[in-house]
Amino acid sequence: MNPKARYLLLKWRAWYLLVLGKRSDALLLFDQMLGLSPNDDYALASRAHLRAASGDRALAIADYQDLLCAHPQNATAWFNLGFLQEECEQWRDAEQSFLRATEYDPSLDRAWYGLGLVRIRLQRYDDAVAALKRNTELQPMSPYGWYQLARVHVDRQEPDEAVKIIRHLQGFEPKVAAQLERETGLQVAPAGQ
Repeated sequence: MNPKARYLLLKWRAWYLLVLGKRSDALLLFDQMLGLSPNDDYALASRAHLRAASGDRALAIADYQDLLCAHPQNATAWFNLGFLQEECEQWRDAEQSFLRATEYDPSLDRAWYGLGLVRIRLQRYDDAVAALKRNTELQPMSPYGWYQLARVHVDRQEPDEAVKIIRHLQGFEPKVAAQLERETGLQVAPAGQ
């Protein structure tokens, strides 16, 4: 069997095993696929995902790094690498990965959110605000960016800005708005009252 046909057969078998929930067996097939095509983005990303899902973050990070050496403009891979680095508390590395993700895909809202979270951890609140504002522009109806943005404003001693966000959230995510009120001690009357 020629290498391309063998690769396609392995890919199909790996997909089938994943459908059946046999991750460890599928992982072996991704290893074989990479033996045939060491820089294959599908096999590297799939293997990294499986390793991350099984808790082997170090090997997953290594897979994403290999993937990005071969395919440096893959914004999703940069995001996934940053996500794992953030989970491992590698804040500065995660920041760089999220930045790369946003460079290659400025509309990747998850990368902007991750960038904001990492910058909060690094206590770079001005930079965190910029990233979270971009996230909320891209995902205006998602409460996560708004929540973090309000928390940063409270940490920066800007309660008026946090109040504006809580009032905004009351319009579409009242439970998140109430949670922010409890956590921050700010009492915000809904708009128009």
